[in-house]
Amino acid sequence: MNVSVADLGHAPAPVLQGLWESVRAGHQQVLLSPYLAASCAFLTHLALCAPFLVLDALGGVCQRVRSWRIAAGSGPPPSLWKWYECFWRVLFKYATAVLPAAAVFQLLRSPSLPELAPSCWRLSVEVVACFLLFDTFFFIWHYCMHRVPWLYRAVHQMHHQHHVPFALAAQDASSAELLSLLLLALGSAWMLGCHPLSEALFHFLNSWLAVEDHCGYNLPWALHRLLPCMGGAPFHQTHHKKQRNNFAPYFTHWDHLFGTYIAPQSHFRKRHDRTVMK
Repeated sequence: MNVSVADLGHAPAPVLQGLWESVRAGHQQVLLSPYLAASCAFLTHLALCAPFLVLDALGGVCQRVRSWRIAAGSGPPPSLWKWYECFWRVLFKYATAVLPAAAVFQLLRSPSLPELAPSCWRLSVEVVACFLLFDTFFFIWHYCMHRVPWLYRAVHQMHHQHHVPFALAAQDASSAELLSLLLLALGSAWMLGCHPLSEALFHFLNSWLAVEDHCGYNLPWALHRLLPCMGGAPFHQTHHKKQRNNFAPYFTHWDHLFGTYIAPQSHFRKRHDRTVMK
């Protein structure tokens, strides 16, 4: 039987099909649970923060780790007690607000589990499209929260208690903000009609990039060093310091287009120069 190149692009990859069948087998009730999205978001966030907890612990004794800190004047890494306090704040907000509200959204959304896995091409396109759409929604929402005083006070101000963010603080925000960002992520995948595997990969990578953005380290292997279109942790830490620039979560094109972009290097260089003069 002859198979065209076009058909190959849309046929499910054997590896993905095998993975999808193993996930679906006997787990459909779990996969369709309205509580799955919020629970996975919280647990994935904790797991991805673990390497940075180790880095912060090593920062007190290892000069190499301290050299990866974004700015010398940003102070020492956060203490374990600060991590502990942050953990309980985030857990409380997920349990009391995010989990039940996200469950209602999932029930209204009524997700389904198709029999076929996506092709590698479809998986890649859907994940990239999700990031571009989510990045757009986030930029608009984030910009509004900073420009509308009552929105900032009611929704976003709590997140900016961290002038120097750390990994776990990526989700240390008000219940309203946590819920809004989860709904933006879920809504982006829903609007694009993504396959559940594409959506799961998007949510995982989205959690990783959010953690990396707030980690406080300019790591040699960070993604923004490989992809110039991404801002990374220096870009977002500049936002936490200035609060008037760099509103997009991952990419920099919207900030360039709207004139809200500021280069992280120039901001931290000026800050370092002022510290030296003192």
